[in-house]
Amino acid sequence: MKPLENKVALVTGAAGTMGLAVVKALLEDGCKVAMVDVSHERNRALAHELGQHALPFSFDISDPVAVGEGHALIVKAFGPVDILVNNAGILSNNKIEATEANEWRRVMGANLDGAFYLAQQVVPAMKARRFGRIINTSSLAAKTGGLTAGTAYSVSKGAMSALTFSLARELASFGVTANAVAPAYVKTPMITEQLTEEQRQKLLKDIPVGRFCEPEEFAHVVRFLASPLSGFITGEIIDLNGGLLMD
Repeated sequence: MKPLENKVALVTGAAGTMGLAVVKALLEDGCKVAMVDVSHERNRALAHELGQHALPFSFDISDPVAVGEGHALIVKAFGPVDILVNNAGILSNNKIEATEANEWRRVMGANLDGAFYLAQQVVPAMKARRFGRIINTSSLAAKTGGLTAGTAYSVSKGAMSALTFSLARELASFGVTANAVAPAYVKTPMITEQLTEEQRQKLLKDIPVGRFCEPEEFAHVVRFLASPLSGFITGEIIDLNGGLLMD
């Protein structure tokens, strides 16, 4: 029997590089996966390729009404959510003076508000069944203030870590864990398209392992935290940065 046989997972940012790696890993472990992404067509095509245990859902996670409606559709299709992976996010490299108010709200909405709204939806059923896994995507930027990332992004990821601690403290006695993964420089379009070659080479010199993180390595940490055998781990932020920051 697979370790997560018949568990229901909800993964946001599912059509992105990191999210898709997580979806595939959780499917391998026996989950039914609700793939949530704003890229409706790509998300639907990917879900179709992955088979009947993956279904696509597209809604605005920064809108609490849309989250409530989307969550209801997921529960109708699969049943209550056992594993929530808050992975959706957008990058902003603008520092404080260049960050306009609408950009601040857009980044917070995608990177933080959605995680809060989704956790709010799934927690009651998790508590009732005395099992649940909430896994958030934080970032190295939460600890460094953003080496290349901007103010809004860095603050949103710091808040994501704080949300993780708050959920972990509140839910531990119900068998529900909350943890986060703090990756740095995963091979995604954020690295391949939004950084210059000069920036990439400088970063590689600073990363002790001398390479960028593979999406599958990120997914491996998520599946570990989702495991029934990880029930004694909660309130942790697991660094995944190749030794770039050691604390």
